[in-house]
Amino acid sequence: MRRLVNYGVGIFFSVIILSCSSGKKAFENGNYYSAVMQSVDRLRKNPDHKKSVETLSEAYPLAVNYHEGIIRNVQASDAPFKYGKIYDSYQVLNRMYDEIQRCPGALNVIPNPKSYFSELTMFRERAAEERYEAGMQALNFGTRESAKEAYGHFAQAKSYLATYRDVDMKMEESKWAATLKVKVDQVPVPTFQYQFSVQFFQDQLNEYLFHYGENEFVRFFGLDDENINEPDQVLIVQFDDFVVGQTNNYQYAKEITKDSVVVGKVQLENGKSADVYGTVKATVTEFKREVISKGLVSMRVLDANSNQIILHEKFPGQFTWTSLWGNFNGDERALNPDQLAICRNKPMDPPPPQDMFVEFTRPIYGQITSKIRNYYRNY
Repeated sequence: MRRLVNYGVGIFFSVIILSCSSGKKAFENGNYYSAVMQSVDRLRKNPDHKKSVETLSEAYPLAVNYHEGIIRNVQASDAPFKYGKIYDSYQVLNRMYDEIQRCPGALNVIPNPKSYFSELTMFRERAAEERYEAGMQALNFGTRESAKEAYGHFAQAKSYLATYRDVDMKMEESKWAATLKVKVDQVPVPTFQYQFSVQFFQDQLNEYLFHYGENEFVRFFGLDDENINEPDQVLIVQFDDFVVGQTNNYQYAKEITKDSVVVGKVQLENGKSADVYGTVKATVTEFKREVISKGLVSMRVLDANSNQIILHEKFPGQFTWTSLWGNFNGDERALNPDQLAICRNKPMDPPPPQDMFVEFTRPIYGQITSKIRNYYRNY
């Protein structure tokens, strides 16, 4: 708890320091935009803050010159996605304009900040167009990796201009082309006794797979899902083996002695009494019942076109239920607290087989989902 409190205090003071910054440090490091934003923020709280006034008066013209220079250089170049770079610089310039306009203290320092909204409007469509065209070229290349690239371009185009042409449809088309489509086949267990528990395990796994969000370009489908007729892969999960209710009984008998135990009193000559110490003994018999449930689940990933196995792993799981009880003959004082507690226990009935089946599949579920997460993360 102390560590968490200290961490929270550290964040608190970091926020205080940033909010109290005049922007001087950023200015000295050549980060003129940050210097402007920090000084404006400080002037919003304290319009007469001397350092912030000085910083803003020096940093703003330098920030404007810097980004106008970027715009001129990029416009004269053949740089890829040049209009997007120009648009980004105009956004920075307009952000400074907006912040100064909303701060009376900053307006006293920069009474006429420059706005570039008409330029921003002009280059927004050009930036969207160049990304859209790049997306079309990548999409027409026809591979899954190029479709991923296309999706990124279309998404960037949409960020510039949300209504640009049919960008939403192209994003959907390219994402579908970029997506690895995996059909899931969970093989039924050939026994009715544990169907409920097997279904519970399979439903849990399906819930994970059909809401998989580790990689936006991987989707899992059920065998009867009509949205996919030609998958890229097939994921097969089945129980290779399992046993429920394997019982082992153990019995241990042990003779226990304990020294220096008060066993009586003796009368002394002065009329007083004294404790008499001796050794006490007992024989403890402990009973232990173990009920073991375990299984092995196999996971295979097949290439849907060639039917070749590209991944095959097995995942074990085990759940052991234990009951301890006992009795003793002899002097109770010879027993330690644990032994005494065991001797007071009564034999217990194990959980129902269905519950034990669920328990041994929990670690299997964790292993399988971890493997799937890691395996498909970089597809």
